[in-house]
Amino acid sequence: MAAVIKRKLEQFAASYAAEQERQGSLADGRSSIHYPALFLFVGDSVSPALPAVRAINRVKWDNGDGVAYLQVGTDHQGGTDAGGKQEEHEPGVYGAHERYGAGGAGFGELGKSEVFEDGQVIRYALPLNVNTGQSSKTLRRDVHRAFHASNGALAGLNRTLRKVSNRIAEFGRLYSSFDRIYVTVITRADDPLNVLLPELVKLTETILGQSFKSVQTDLHVLVSEMEQVESYGYASAASLAFLRELDYMQSSEFAYSGNLLVTEDGISIPVVHPASPLFDLVYVLSDKNERGTGVPGGWIDNAEMICRICLLKNRKQDADNPGGKNAYNNTSFKNNIRTATARHGYASAGFAEVRRPNKPIALAVLYHLYRYLLGRMRQEPDWSMKEKLAFFGADAAALERKTLGMLPGEDLIEGMSGIMTHNVGFSDLKPLSLREAEKALYGQGAEAYFRENVARPAEERVRQRGKEGSLLRQAEASRSEHPDIGYFQWASWSGSGEGSVREALLALIRDKSLQLDAARALLEQRQQERVEDQPFKRALFRDKQNVRNLIDCLLEKVYLPKIELLRLESELQLLRMYDAEMEQLHAFSRSVTERLAQLEAGLRDAAEESAAAADDYIGQNVMEYYGKVTEALVAELEASRGRDIWFEDRYMGDMNKLAAEGNEAVLERLMAVSRTLLLSAEPLRMPFEEELLQRANVTIAYGDKNVLTRDDLFLKLYRTLEDQAVIRVRVFDYTQEHRYEEKYFFGDSNSAFMDYAAHAEETSRIYKLGVVYEERSSGVEKLNLMGGFHLEDLMVYRNARVYYDSYAANGYELHPDGLADKLEPLH
Repeated sequence: MAAVIKRKLEQFAASYAAEQERQGSLADGRSSIHYPALFLFVGDSVSPALPAVRAINRVKWDNGDGVAYLQVGTDHQGGTDAGGKQEEHEPGVYGAHERYGAGGAGFGELGKSEVFEDGQVIRYALPLNVNTGQSSKTLRRDVHRAFHASNGALAGLNRTLRKVSNRIAEFGRLYSSFDRIYVTVITRADDPLNVLLPELVKLTETILGQSFKSVQTDLHVLVSEMEQVESYGYASAASLAFLRELDYMQSSEFAYSGNLLVTEDGISIPVVHPASPLFDLVYVLSDKNERGTGVPGGWIDNAEMICRICLLKNRKQDADNPGGKNAYNNTSFKNNIRTATARHGYASAGFAEVRRPNKPIALAVLYHLYRYLLGRMRQEPDWSMKEKLAFFGADAAALERKTLGMLPGEDLIEGMSGIMTHNVGFSDLKPLSLREAEKALYGQGAEAYFRENVARPAEERVRQRGKEGSLLRQAEASRSEHPDIGYFQWASWSGSGEGSVREALLALIRDKSLQLDAARALLEQRQQERVEDQPFKRALFRDKQNVRNLIDCLLEKVYLPKIELLRLESELQLLRMYDAEMEQLHAFSRSVTERLAQLEAGLRDAAEESAAAADDYIGQNVMEYYGKVTEALVAELEASRGRDIWFEDRYMGDMNKLAAEGNEAVLERLMAVSRTLLLSAEPLRMPFEEELLQRANVTIAYGDKNVLTRDDLFLKLYRTLEDQAVIRVRVFDYTQEHRYEEKYFFGDSNSAFMDYAAHAEETSRIYKLGVVYEERSSGVEKLNLMGGFHLEDLMVYRNARVYYDSYAANGYELHPDGLADKLEPLH
């Protein structure tokens, strides 16, 4: 499939899916957050996460347009890995971002220290005198030193944070309360800029604290456990260095003091953090789950979890809908993940969703509609061969009319009687044949006259008619009377197969050739007849009159048959021209129909691939079920508005004319018609449980014992959600001592499945289960929270130990000045 067609299909499917999410056309309500929120992205390597998080929030949160996003990075374009090498994001890294139909990351023109994308997003590039694009043994230390040594970095950061604070204040009408603000910090463990977390976080909290009574800050650390190819050693060492520093930041003894506030006059004001953990909660999210399986979307797929966790903590509670059962309690969760030694525990999460597969649905409906329309275009009319020949103007009557218009009338032949003759007596002509008599009378004169005044003009008219492409013109003219006859019929009829128009045309050519041969033989026979045997009247003693009568006989027996012969030759020449045109017509129409067939195959492949990507269970039977749905919708529309509704000018119009313009033109119109007439129809608004149940049973015959019941469906959905919401980090001991779990469903309060999920395993569960009520008919989501582990419990921590020790032994300084002595010894 052409790349442009594939791209258009992806855009069409994504647009439909985003429309269902954004416009609530499936009765999906959107949550609101109660307090303002700021997402702070630290480092260049988390650039792809910003548009992904923003796109999700704008779709899922009713007041998502009032959330602020700040990225603190460097002047280097794109991300760098921990070793300083330019990072190439893995395929699919923008998965969540693309799903919600957002634009590119686009932070505008790089090289400026501060760039606004719009009212929500701002990037601040630290003007550090450190080349983060080159590997350095002292990279993290140098970043920390350069930040504190730079005259402009801190001042610029102060200005930027105050602008962000003002922007958030402008969004005040979108929130229920301005007493508190939630700050979500996102960084990658191997990004060198996270060495500045204490400075960045305390400055952010201090400036925001001038506008809000309370600032609550969480940290989401993104770690990579997938095998790295280029920089696995340094990345692992840098990640462990940060995790050790993080452990120190989260200890009860952590205190900070620094001159971070800078006025416009360059006066520095100290910022103090008393002994206490820097973050309220720290979540560690990986690109592998705790089973050791890689996540298809990579670490960027954690954007979904980050957004749901923020919503869980900051959700607006409506009076009519108090947020569901067993609502999340942040204090309770923190206390439950604290270990017996009072050490703060770390948390992670897992996320899954089961929803109507909107992208595969859009592509399946598009394919089935096109397949139906193509079937209509392929339908053969119940026509006789005579009618088919007449459609191209190649039937006997049309051929005769065209030929007669090319030949002279009888008066031109009669004019030949005035041609000068030689003075030959009738007695000399009597023993001669008619050919010899003509030569004796005219020499070459009569033949030359016939050739110049009869044969040559006729031949010229035939040639001119051939240049005009009469067969194609006639076919186009006939199609205006028969719009259902198009390129598929042209291709079929103009082919060389049995029963085709071209076969009939070739038969006519053979017949006409035989007629022409017979006419030539007859003429030859007549020209051999003797003059004295001709039955014309003789006059006694009137030699000149007898010669005149012979001339009349010659014209009647030789030149009138020559005109008939010319007519047959002209007809044969026209038929051969038609055959050549028919061959060209076949090549042209065949190319158009092949393109249309290729588009059909491309649509089918795109729909099947999209359904397969949705999940074996969630995407099952999409093609079969929506084939039946589309068929029913088509029948309903044709019953109410006529069978030719599709070919009205405001819909598909003349599909044959459209097809000649190319597949892109056909696809554009097809997508518009699909959106207008099918995708907005009621059968595509079914609640997701009912839709999934119908789809699951679409291939099962009536009375089959394998039919899926509602209870079977709910059990399968419940298990699917739990199986896919695996915690996104690998812990060394799966059942670690202090493991604590909470699980939350996000779904429709009136949904039968949500009621089932709330009571499933009610007597045996050992975790807290909550239900967050949302008006949602298109699917259900599950967020699993797990906490209580320590960083040394993580596989990424244990695996990185050997690299950390080796790099340190080889002279790499992985911590800021003076910090290494404050860190807890490696476990």
